[in-house]
Amino acid sequence: MRPYQIISDSSCDIAPEYINKADLGIVPFFVSFDGETYYKEIYELTPNTFYDRINQSSIFPKTSQPTIQDYTDVFEPYLKAEKDILCLCLTSNFSGSYQSAVNAKHILDESYPEARIEVIDSRNVTGIQGLLVWEALRMRDKGYTLDQQLEKIEALKGTTKINFTVDSLEHLQKGGRIGKAAALAGTILNIKPIIVAQHGELFPESKVRGHKKALRTIMEMTRQEIGDKKDQYRLLLLYAEKERKEMTAALAAELSAEGYELIDPPLAQVGITIGTHAGPTAIGICYIKKHEVV
Repeated sequence: MRPYQIISDSSCDIAPEYINKADLGIVPFFVSFDGETYYKEIYELTPNTFYDRINQSSIFPKTSQPTIQDYTDVFEPYLKAEKDILCLCLTSNFSGSYQSAVNAKHILDESYPEARIEVIDSRNVTGIQGLLVWEALRMRDKGYTLDQQLEKIEALKGTTKINFTVDSLEHLQKGGRIGKAAALAGTILNIKPIIVAQHGELFPESKVRGHKKALRTIMEMTRQEIGDKKDQYRLLLLYAEKERKEMTAALAAELSAEGYELIDPPLAQVGITIGTHAGPTAIGICYIKKHEVV
């Protein structure tokens, strides 16, 4: 059995300090503030610098997906090292990253006919894509074959969810992820939207008044959805701008004290690709079923 390399695009929001530690290949998205100069996510622009910049400016940044060449450049060194490839991409509902990876696969198949390149539409985004990648890394480290990985990942894709809140829907509206009417509702009377991401889709769930109530709401949603099956799930909490980290850590500590299993580390920062659309104020709770129970 040939060894295989796990790769993801950068929308999985796994922190740079854990990428090398986990032996994870990353294909970066790009972001621009002026439509001319593009920065590689992770490698050329950190989330903290990004959020500071959008908080200080009225400019709405734009993201650009990885190209076929970007994927080829990451894939090929592993193929030359006689490794197969397992690549998980941001949901194709949000981006053409998956199609770029598929096209790169078709090109490289001709030069490396002995290799397997498996490209997966994760149907997930940010922390739930990251949780799917972490489960794949765990399975790799346990000796799962590539075929076993493909079967498990397909089952795991539908077990993920994010419950999150933002102070404003402005960024989601500008990025075309949510309608103008819904965005307007979030600006009235301190109303905070509750948003969910599941099965490759993003949609508003409800509205509550006040930030504290919004956080309580996403906590209670998570408790009710998981129910009495705490032992079957792993959780991860997300925050965007650094000013949200402390309150997110408090939520993580509360859930851990209640017996929920959080991954290590239990917090992740929403990266630039997703932060462009969610904005700097996002806080969310992500969960996935453990690969051992699907």
